[in-house]
Amino acid sequence: MKHLIPVVIAAFVLVGCDKQKAAIDDNNEATKNAIDNQKKAVDVAAVNAKKQTDVDAAVEKAKIEANKIAAQAQLDADKKKADAQAAFEKARLDAEKK
Repeated sequence: MKHLIPVVIAAFVLVGCDKQKAAIDDNNEATKNAIDNQKKAVDVAAVNAKKQTDVDAAVEKAKIEANKIAAQAQLDADKKKADAQAAFEKARLDAEKK
């Protein structure tokens, strides 16, 4: 009987240690899973940021093109206005001579 008590105590200690080790393993696995999930979230965020950057660049390019077209149209209008002004001045001079 005296020899049985240390064996039973050792068994309880080993069982307790196994439970603690299992808990440590479970905690470690949960931590690794959480880190993997965070890595996936970072990847998704990076992909979304790249897509948004591409969209922003396309919008900016379209604005630049629109501004260029508007400026060219204004310059064309200014040329026509200058031609009309010159024609008007010539016509006025012709009218004054008569």
